[in-house]
This record gives sequence, structure tokens and C-alpha cells, in this order.
Amino acid sequence: MELETEWKEVRSASRKCVAWKPREIPTTEFQLEKKHSTMKLFIGILFCSLIMGVTGEGWYSFFKEAVQGASDLWRAYWDMREANVQNSGRYFRARGNYDAAQRGPGGVWAAKIISNVGEYLQGFLHQIYLGRDSYGLEDQVSNRRAEEWGRSGQDPDRFRPAGLPEKY
Repeated sequence: MELETEWKEVRSASRKCVAWKPREIPTTEFQLEKKHSTMKLFIGILFCSLIMGVTGEGWYSFFKEAVQGASDLWRAYWDMREANVQNSGRYFRARGNYDAAQRGPGGVWAAKIISNVGEYLQGFLHQIYLGRDSYGLEDQVSNRRAEEWGRSGQDPDRFRPAGLPEKY
């Protein structure tokens, strides 16, 4: 009897009910459209940031710089893995962003996007696998500072740890 009453209330409240289970909130078409609008907003912001990053030099040079900047970040990541030195992450983040920024506006744009996505994914994975909301606010802040330091064109050796071979 109680379930029948709940079903009638739900049915009368929203005729666009996609799925309903006892004791759960029904999923409506509005909720499904909300997910799509969030994706559209994200793509719009990404597209606008791309357009704002393009200068009078043209699209080709901007994309070329962005690809080269992404490869600089990739190379810094693999160098960090190869070096395998404790506390060297900030140096390699700064160096990768520095090298990408030297390419031009496209490199700076790629460094910002890749750094932000990397930070988001790292936090997301920590939340899923370790059950924590963040992987350490101090680490996030110091990593972000190192990345911004490198993108601003300043010397990344400020973050160089002791014991890191000269090769890097």
C-alpha cells in the first residue's frame, strides 16, 4: 500500500520518469539533459580558451607550438621517471612548463591545459583508489607554484633537488 502511494506521487509529480525503484529518487529527462549541458559548457570553455590563446600569428603556428609544448611536458615526465630521484617532481614540472613556454603562446596554452588536467586526474585517482578527498594541499600548492614558475620563464633550477644528475 505504501509503495503504491509513493508511485502515484512520483508519477503525478513528473510524467517524464525514465526509471523508478522503490525508495530512490527517479531519474528524469531533465537530469539526463543536465549532464549533457555540463559537457557542452566544458567544451565551450575549452574552445574559448583556445581562441583567446591564438594571436595574430595564425592558427598553424599556435597549434605547432602547442604540440611542441606538449612534447616538452612529456619529455620532462619521462626524464623524471628515468632519474628516479626523490623530491624531483617539482623540478621536472617547472622544467617542462619552462620548455613549453619557450615555444610561444601555444606552448603556454598547452602547458596550462595539461597541468590542470593532470592535477585534476591525480586528485580524482587519489579519491577513488585511496578514498581521500585530496592528496595533500601542500603538494598541490607547491606543484602549482613550480608549474607557474616555469611558465613565467624563470629558471627551473630553483626547484632542482640535491643528488639529481647533471644530465637533467
